[in-house]
Amino acid sequence: MTQLGLPDNIQACLFDLDGVVTKTAVVHAAAWKETFDAFLREREGADFRPFDAGTDYDEYVDGRPRADGVRTFLASRGIELPEGQPDDPPDAATVNGVGNRKNLLVLEKIRTEGVEAYDGTLRYIGAVRARGLRTAIVSSSANTRDVLHSIKAEGMFDVRIDGVVAAERKLPGKPHPDTFLAAARDLGIEPSHAAVFEDALAGMDAGRSGHFGYVVGVDRVGQAEALSAHGADVVVRDLSELGGRA
Repeated sequence: MTQLGLPDNIQACLFDLDGVVTKTAVVHAAAWKETFDAFLREREGADFRPFDAGTDYDEYVDGRPRADGVRTFLASRGIELPEGQPDDPPDAATVNGVGNRKNLLVLEKIRTEGVEAYDGTLRYIGAVRARGLRTAIVSSSANTRDVLHSIKAEGMFDVRIDGVVAAERKLPGKPHPDTFLAAARDLGIEPSHAAVFEDALAGMDAGRSGHFGYVVGVDRVGQAEALSAHGADVVVRDLSELGGRA
């Protein structure tokens, strides 16, 4: 192992955004809860079962592209909606409409509450780059560029594969490994020489199925056992635990 807590053959680090670099996972979970609760209450009335911002978020939504999150969670409740169009209004009873409602809410929350980065992650990325490793940000969010700009971290990544790039390239999102594989390819690094850093179970699945050289699970919410079960080689509460000094 290197001083970075990684196998010696690792040449690149691929980081998820929400929950790994920034403290926005809780903001996303709150926006999903508000969105789904309003939808379910209107559909099912007073007997509706609320969206759980812990277990439902982790199991069905976290790490997935927005439309996939809508589809997967509603399927768990036996609900199927028409896909609609990407520009559907936020009150449309479609997969895209529900997703667009969530996005409006999360953007408003980010605008009013701001975005905060995990200092341990930023220090770790600095150490990674100081030792000559390449870096990429890999996120399902279409707002990745704006979020990175808000924390002044755009220059910390050689490659960005986010929701916008994935749509342009028609890459399936996590739990499929395609976005991480695209990042490694853009960096010119074999997956076996790249490490994945994720806090989502879907991200663990992507790292495992993509046959990456090392998968780091970042446990922000007390799900270390689940992260390991989904393919993490190591689980840490913060990247500072891996060592490394810029």
